[in-house]
Amino acid sequence: MLELEKINEAAEIIRKAKYAVAFTGAGISVESGIPPFRGENGLWNKHDPIFVEIEYFHKKPKQSWEKIKSVFYDMFNAAEPNMAHIMLAKMEKRGFLESIITQNIDNLHQKAGSKYVYEIHGTSRTLSCIECSTEYELNFVDLNFLPPTCYICKGILKPDIVFFNEKIPAFALKRSKEESLKADVLIIIGTNAEVLPAADIPVKAKENGALIIEINIQESHFTHTITDIFLKGKASDIMSKIGEFLYLD
Repeated sequence: MLELEKINEAAEIIRKAKYAVAFTGAGISVESGIPPFRGENGLWNKHDPIFVEIEYFHKKPKQSWEKIKSVFYDMFNAAEPNMAHIMLAKMEKRGFLESIITQNIDNLHQKAGSKYVYEIHGTSRTLSCIECSTEYELNFVDLNFLPPTCYICKGILKPDIVFFNEKIPAFALKRSKEESLKADVLIIIGTNAEVLPAADIPVKAKENGALIIEINIQESHFTHTITDIFLKGKASDIMSKIGEFLYLD
């Protein structure tokens, strides 16, 4: 089948879906200038991930925060949503998409306008005090002074992203599982989902009867196990084509 025909078929499946859900990973944000964590050009090949180990953060918060700011926040602030993020937001607005389950912490889905986003690995938009648990929006915190501290108790603030050896946020995981089990169509974009429990979410959706559309630049372990339609290429290119078929522009 020609690629354009496969994209058209995928768009028609999405159009007819009763409850479509997107499941996204680092690959969707690469075109926005944010590298993946793993792989040849991944962040963990350039930076020792010790700075996001929870034990290291508690022992050396200043050193941890210096890396967090330079590796994450400076990059996230400069990044803008690409057409894949934008098309997902338009699909939600038009009623073609119910929600997004994401492994990303870059906030680009929200920047694009998506409202129903469940962040399995936490969010960089908020920070919480490790002493009194007070939560702060990022724009209320001055990251020019590290480590940032709580206005109430002077405890150190930690980004609400999931560090190594931390538990997945219970609410986000619960809602992600619920959404995946409601889905009759699950759109996988830019992920191999190598890390549990995220990797199990598409599998459970498939077992529950969902049709799986996968958009990746290369085959993943999903491709020959649960995927019904595999669309190979850049997420922004393919999502733009799907948007054309759905008359989103």
